[in-house]
Amino acid sequence: MSAAFLAGVVAGYGVALPMGAIGVLIAGLSARTSLRVGAAAGLGAATADGVFAAIAVAGGAAVAGVIAPVAEPLRWAAAVVLLVIAVLTARAAFRPPGTAAVDRRPATPWRAYAGVLGLTLLNPATVVYFAALVLGRAGEGGGVLFVLGVLLASASWQLVIAAGGSLVGRFLTGLRGRAATALVSSLVIAILAVRLLLPS
Repeated sequence: MSAAFLAGVVAGYGVALPMGAIGVLIAGLSARTSLRVGAAAGLGAATADGVFAAIAVAGGAAVAGVIAPVAEPLRWAAAVVLLVIAVLTARAAFRPPGTAAVDRRPATPWRAYAGVLGLTLLNPATVVYFAALVLGRAGEGGGVLFVLGVLLASASWQLVIAAGGSLVGRFLTGLRGRAATALVSSLVIAILAVRLLLPS
């Protein structure tokens, strides 16, 4: 197996494994709606990781330099979006099953994919992470295989999160269970949003 592909797999798990706001959102969507919706959301996050890895492979240090000046505004934008999602998720705690956390329209896999893809793309630190890894592998080649490894690793982990959320959802199908998962999810997302705004 290619060294570049294995490096991509390791890098993909490295960025995907920490359970942040996106993971909580994916698990919550899966628990409150369906595995299909949660899996689509997870694939949206994995696609964003693949996009960031491709940008890093294509641009390396130049990309990191371009992103640095706008990293702070993007961090604030991501925090605001997450806080809005937290509020809307809390409001959704008492809605009928099968509705999305972010509005009153039914949750669909496509909308979950596009929404989580967009939200994940607000995190420019990921491309800097991949750029640093790519620069560390300078001269090794295999950029496409590196990106493929990142994409597959991230997708596999996001699908585990979605499956976990769906499994929990099966045991929490009553009104109280749905309300509890939505409220806990919204609280965790809000905490993670606030942490984005705190100094590192």
